[in-house]
Amino acid sequence: MKTGFAFGEHIKTEKIKKRRYSSGPLQLRLRGVIFPIVLIVAGAVLFFKLFQLQIVKGAEYKILSDSNRIRTQIIHAPRGVIFDRFGVPLVQNAPGFRKIINEKETKLLSREEALTLLAKGEKNLEIDTHREYPYKDGMSHVLGYIGQISKEQLNSTEFADYNGTDWVGKSGIEREYEHILKGTDGKQLIEVDVMGKKVRSLGTTDPVPGQDISLTIDARIQKATHDATKNVKRGAVIVSTPDGEILALISRPSFDPNLFTRDGTYKTATDSAYQKTTDIINDSKTQPLLDRAISGIYPPGSTFKLVTAAAGLNDNTIDENYRIKDTGIIRVGEFSFANWYHTNYGRTEPGELDVTRALSRSNDIFFYKLAEKVRVDKLSKMAEKMGLGAKTGIDLGGEEEGLVPNPAWKKKQIGESWYLGDTYHYGIGQGYVLTTPLQVNMFATIIANGGSLYEPHLLKNQKSKIKNQNLLNEKTVSLIRQGMIDSCTQTIGVAWPLFNLKIKNQKLKIDGKNFLEVKEGSGSASLNDQREIPVACKTGTAQHGGEETLPHAWITLFAPAYNPEIVVTVLNEESGEGSNEAAPIAKKILEAYFTK
Repeated sequence: MKTGFAFGEHIKTEKIKKRRYSSGPLQLRLRGVIFPIVLIVAGAVLFFKLFQLQIVKGAEYKILSDSNRIRTQIIHAPRGVIFDRFGVPLVQNAPGFRKIINEKETKLLSREEALTLLAKGEKNLEIDTHREYPYKDGMSHVLGYIGQISKEQLNSTEFADYNGTDWVGKSGIEREYEHILKGTDGKQLIEVDVMGKKVRSLGTTDPVPGQDISLTIDARIQKATHDATKNVKRGAVIVSTPDGEILALISRPSFDPNLFTRDGTYKTATDSAYQKTTDIINDSKTQPLLDRAISGIYPPGSTFKLVTAAAGLNDNTIDENYRIKDTGIIRVGEFSFANWYHTNYGRTEPGELDVTRALSRSNDIFFYKLAEKVRVDKLSKMAEKMGLGAKTGIDLGGEEEGLVPNPAWKKKQIGESWYLGDTYHYGIGQGYVLTTPLQVNMFATIIANGGSLYEPHLLKNQKSKIKNQNLLNEKTVSLIRQGMIDSCTQTIGVAWPLFNLKIKNQKLKIDGKNFLEVKEGSGSASLNDQREIPVACKTGTAQHGGEETLPHAWITLFAPAYNPEIVVTVLNEESGEGSNEAAPIAKKILEAYFTK
């Protein structure tokens, strides 16, 4: 045999002997046993695991597998549309996009942002209908706005069937009628591949849209009221019918609710000072989210003299023959109580004043003495009957009760006795009494409709609810109405912007009482189209804070005076006298209403 160059010729072959572990050392014997045991145990574990996966938990894992393959897509139901009393839409639904973040939060997206994310394969996108408010800040406190549901709402029974990414009404009508406006979402089952792409649709449940509702609001009057208050920094206006239907409701400052419901590219085009939601939320000084019409409480000033007059007249404590001489000032010990006419002009009213003249001139001396004669408890009872010190029941959230004081309240809250000076202040709407603008509007409607207190409401197609009927007798209503008419009459009253109110509208039928002929216009075709409308009004100038703080300006009125169609209440915070600051606003609203 040739061994080759690398090995020497002396190499020999021999028989190789196999080692037997059984007869060798212990370590060698164990090595031959452990390996088969490991194989057997591993096989048993694998078999057990396969048995558990396929037999014991097979059904469960099948469901998990299907859940990865079959997905449920929510089809959001559009919210109901809100209309005004004549069918004008006050809110609209528009298609939009949103991104779901961590299955808990939603982010509104513009169309361009959504398309960009779709192109990148983003899967957590939803198509939804977003709210658009065409009247912007002109309807903000009536309609309110919507936003993502809060944790507190989710934990309440009211929202038990809602999801964490749902949007709900946060304020206004959107909140009050949430469960009517919100529809029922639909669902679509789809099958996807391993890449998450849709393969086919397995079934669909159609969404049910929310219910449309109509309000008592007149969009035209609401806009006119909003325009009339453009220079009001803080204040409120209520326009209603004598039976409690709300035609317009304004609170200043207002805000654009679209900022809460539109994506970040939206820019408000209104005169609102707020361009971002954070600006609205963080303004703790003027509080734009506060609805001052129902949630702001103020001393009513001389508008309260209507209540004081009613308290004196209705049970014959006084009558039309009761008279007081204007002394300019009443002194009680070290304290003095003056009439505004004496304070501002150093003058007193000539002759003696009866209740109608006292109302027309808003004479403080008369109502100091009348409140003293009526007494505080009786005055408070009448105030409560006329709706003060309690919520009116309007279908908006956040309403305040105000305050009707009495000696027991003062003793408990302040720890002092009730003094005659407190009664004097109370009689002219100062001191401790507090009201909302809506409450002032409601007690004016009592005079306008002849003695009934209605529950104000915004939802149309519901019967007006009478809360208190036959509050005032016919004679009381007649005397108070006449005093209010005189207050808006030249040479007699104080509400100078409303003297001889003329409206150009030839469709108003001249009846010699509610719509009068304008005599100066008999020779002019254009003037012949005009009508003079008697107005019944009461101004108010409510002191508050220190002497350097301007008073709140009030006016409440109804027109035409004898057969009223409209009741208007204006509050202009810290602006001056009611006749100078509130009455011009009311005049613009009346012109808008009666012109068409």
